[in-house]
Amino acid sequence: MGVLGKIPVGGVVRVVVKAPLRVLARAVPRGTPAARPRAWVLVLAAVFAVLQLANVSGRATPDTKNYLSYAVSLRGADKREAAAVAVDYACASRASMARRNHSVDVVRFRGPSPADRVYRECRAEQWRQVSARLRAGQTGGHTAPFLSERFMRIFEVRPGYPMFLVPFLTVFGVTWGMWAASVTAAAAGGALVFLILRTLRLPVPLALTGQALYYVLPCGTTAMRPMTEGLLLALTLTAVWGCALALHGRPRTGVALLGGALAALFAVKHSQALFLGVCLAGAGAALAVRRRWRGRPPQRAVLAVAALGCCAAAGTLLLARLLHYPSEYDSLQDLLTDHYALPDRPHPWPDLLRLEVRFWVEWLRRGLTEPLFLALLAAGAWGALRRRAFGVFLLGAAATGVLTQAAHPDITVWGGRLIVLAWLLPVVGVPLLLDAVLRGRAGGARIPGPAQAEQRLLTG
Repeated sequence: MGVLGKIPVGGVVRVVVKAPLRVLARAVPRGTPAARPRAWVLVLAAVFAVLQLANVSGRATPDTKNYLSYAVSLRGADKREAAAVAVDYACASRASMARRNHSVDVVRFRGPSPADRVYRECRAEQWRQVSARLRAGQTGGHTAPFLSERFMRIFEVRPGYPMFLVPFLTVFGVTWGMWAASVTAAAAGGALVFLILRTLRLPVPLALTGQALYYVLPCGTTAMRPMTEGLLLALTLTAVWGCALALHGRPRTGVALLGGALAALFAVKHSQALFLGVCLAGAGAALAVRRRWRGRPPQRAVLAVAALGCCAAAGTLLLARLLHYPSEYDSLQDLLTDHYALPDRPHPWPDLLRLEVRFWVEWLRRGLTEPLFLALLAAGAWGALRRRAFGVFLLGAAATGVLTQAAHPDITVWGGRLIVLAWLLPVVGVPLLLDAVLRGRAGGARIPGPAQAEQRLLTG
């Protein structure tokens, strides 16, 4: 199919990590004030990339093979060839995990590794399903027929991530290409956090702290999974950066960046474009109403962001209908019928409401027993509200994680993947809180709460 074979580790690291450093060295004269911050951003990203060499394989999820087969088909492969590449990658990942788990099994670690057996059984299972569907005539679209046509339609309407994968697969092959694509998306997310915080005029050390938080918190781990989340996080952060630019004297650039991010999100996962548009519109409306209530006109930048959010939400709904994308009803039936393996529920909405209540009770119980996430959310919200207008938009962006989780209240989904966008609140908000603390100490004053520092917060 033309995909390159194995690439040496050094070759991949040299391209993904060292090449940007060389470009930076040529572009920015040594010793200039701008050189050091940019270099530190790339150093942090490079360290993160090197750490990810600890797990090049073994990250695949059940959905990974759907995106990978889509990407391979975009390069001209037929259904069987695309399925072969995706099955080999997914089964190699499963075998890698089996080998690692076996090596630390306190009972079985002395025995032979089950990796080869797991790989063979995985391939046999996957090919049995794929071959049966190919013989039945399920050959439409770009994805290989791993499940029913109704289920695969969900992935057919998400071309953004497969298109992102294509150049990496072409240059590095499958295993290293998937790894390099994940590293690129994750590293870009951290760099965007730095840019957001610098736009808000935070000192370089605090902006680098935000970048580091992105890498060490679940954002970085989830972004490295070969799925859409890495791109979703990066594009949502791009939208947040656009909001920051619009509120800090660069409205045209900010609005253009925000619009581009929302358009790209539609291609990657249109539900995130819808959720982000709704949340930004709601945040802008709340800010405008509050200003009106206090007898002051709303800021133009706030109105522009809110209007763009409204257009994105309405445009997403309209385009999804025109293009016959799977509806919210289809998504709900997918959730409640184990990916359409069971008959459709006759009354899905009441079932969803009952499941929502039980899910969030259990989610809160688990959150209270391990309250790091809740504590960081509170700290991030406090820090975000130090910059009232921007902070409200940041809260809106983070709320898309809660909406995504609410749309799929499945407690078994790996590692809090669905709610991962909520982690953007502490990633950006905690450095803002630290900035307020440091400024307060420098001024010899008590750190005021959000309501007591309203004038400074409104002006950003």
